This record gives sequence, C-alpha cells and structure tokens, in this order.
Amino acid sequence: MLTDATADLTFSLLLDILRRVSEGDRIIRDGKWRVIYGAHDYVGLDLQGKTIGILGLGRIGGTLAKRAKAFDMKLIYHNRKHVFKTKEKTLGIKYVSFEKLITQSDIISIHVPHTKETDQIFNMKIFRKMKKSAFLINTSRGKIVNEKDLVMALKKKIIAGAGLDVFDTEPISKKHALVKLQNVVLAPHIGSSTKEIRTKMAEITVKNLNLGMNGKKPIYSVGY
Repeated sequence: MLTDATADLTFSLLLDILRRVSEGDRIIRDGKWRVIYGAHDYVGLDLQGKTIGILGLGRIGGTLAKRAKAFDMKLIYHNRKHVFKTKEKTLGIKYVSFEKLITQSDIISIHVPHTKETDQIFNMKIFRKMKKSAFLINTSRGKIVNEKDLVMALKKKIIAGAGLDVFDTEPISKKHALVKLQNVVLAPHIGSSTKEIRTKMAEITVKNLNLGMNGKKPIYSVGY
C-alpha cells in the first residue's frame, strides 16, 4: 500500500533538488529574492532528456519509472536480475550493470533493502564515478549511503546534489553536516505519510487484530 506514496515522494525530492524549490523558499524567507535576477543566477535543470538510474526495480522502483517516463526522461535500472522483458518494454526502461548505472545516470534513485551487500555501497569510491552533475535520491534506507562520504562529495561538488528521506540515524541532528548544505533536500522519513495511506494502515491493523483473535492468518504477515 506504500508503493504510490513512496514513489511520489521520491519524485518530489527529484523535482525539488533539480528545480531548487526548497532553496528558493529559503531565498524568499531570507529576503534575498532581488539578488537572483542575473541571467545565470539560481537556474535549475530540466527533467526532459535526463537519464534516471533506478537501483532496484521492485514495486516502488517500477512505479517511479512510470512517473519518470511521463516526464520524458531516459530510464535505466539495475537489479539482482532482469525483470520480465514485457515489464521493461512497458516502462521503457533498460537493464544495465551497476557500473553503468553509476556512470551514466544524471539522477540515481535507491530502492533496495538494507542488507550486508548494500550496507554503505554508496561511498566516496562510487561518488567519484558518478557524473559531477549527478544527483542522488534515497527514500530506501539511510545506511545504504555512507553519510560522511556523501557530505564530503556534496561539499567538494564531486556530485551536484542529493534528496534524502532516510538517514543513518533518525531523527537527524540539527547539527548534522547535511543540514548546513544548500545542495541537498531533506525530508523527515515521510514516504508513507499521506492521509490516505495512514488510514489504510489503521484499517489493516484492525483487520489483523480481528483475524489474529480468530486464529486466522493476518494480512501481509511475515513468517506466520
């Protein structure tokens, strides 16, 4: 049930960081609107024609691909294995190696679980292989990204920016280095935070209580 809400938030972060919406909000609140009228001041980036690399083409990754396709973006993905050719054709997406995903993408969006294999796989070694103009979006798990390396990559403009909904430690401290950077958009882990989804979650909780009390298998149960 979280699929659409999380994909929407992911695309919101993508739009925000490329079009510099949150940064513009800060400019207005700081009374600096009049200082950004030069021809090259405060310019964002078009989404059309940009290559988005989706790491993990599951439910959320696949739904994100639909959003990106509607914006005329080029789509590539990496998975542990190919998805069905029919799904690739429907989404207009191409399978590539992890190495090509890292080097070819203008935006990389993470949609894999946190495991021993994915722990901090996005580190300085990977950031240096990304385009200097590339952006990283993470709505999966914070520990997939080495935050210290990400801070350094953002500070030194090794990559262009990031949009994050998840962090190594939550809640993130107001003194964290990421909070002080302008080329990153931060969200407080709100992938499922819509009125509709929270209502559905409550309804399923009640259904599961009734099912469990009657000796029946709960909905979406694990290891039951």
